[in-house]
Amino acid sequence: MTMDAYLAYDDGTDARFELVDGVLIEMSVESRINAAIARFLLFELAKYVPQRRLAHKDIEVEVSGRRASCRLPDLLIHSEDSYAALQTAQQAVLVRDMPPPEVVIEVVFPGLENRNRDYRHKRTEYAARGITEYWIVDPECQQVTICLWVDGQYEDTIFTGDTPIGSTVVPAFQLPTTQIMSFGEA
Repeated sequence: MTMDAYLAYDDGTDARFELVDGVLIEMSVESRINAAIARFLLFELAKYVPQRRLAHKDIEVEVSGRRASCRLPDLLIHSEDSYAALQTAQQAVLVRDMPPPEVVIEVVFPGLENRNRDYRHKRTEYAARGITEYWIVDPECQQVTICLWVDGQYEDTIFTGDTPIGSTVVPAFQLPTTQIMSFGEA
């Protein structure tokens, strides 16, 4: 499937999809823990980032792949430019000729296939898009990995336990990993 065909696709249901290397992939229903963590992070980030620049599962990002690919992140923080670009767009999709968001956050769904997707495939795709920070929130490993765009590649910092997460985009955001993970367990 091409990107244009994907953008025009409507199967008549409320199903959500990602386009991965030209193949339409139906998104599974989120786990309760993942949904709780994503929602918690959204509300926490809203304390530091203007609400209009936050998106929760409602903005897609076209990324590079062997063929057309488009991801639906759990959360993202727009740059001023990406937010402005969407104001005149027909759909809530940041296509390749639009500026990228500043931060993309994915909460890892349980399972090896999902772990590979978030740690390997999406990491490469988001890096190719030049996204400043890619956060991988991993409830199974009880850690948050922040991939920071430095000189054309991501450098990773892993946060665990009570160490506050450090973000260059949202420097005032200082939640420890344990607090984020415990919210998903509540």
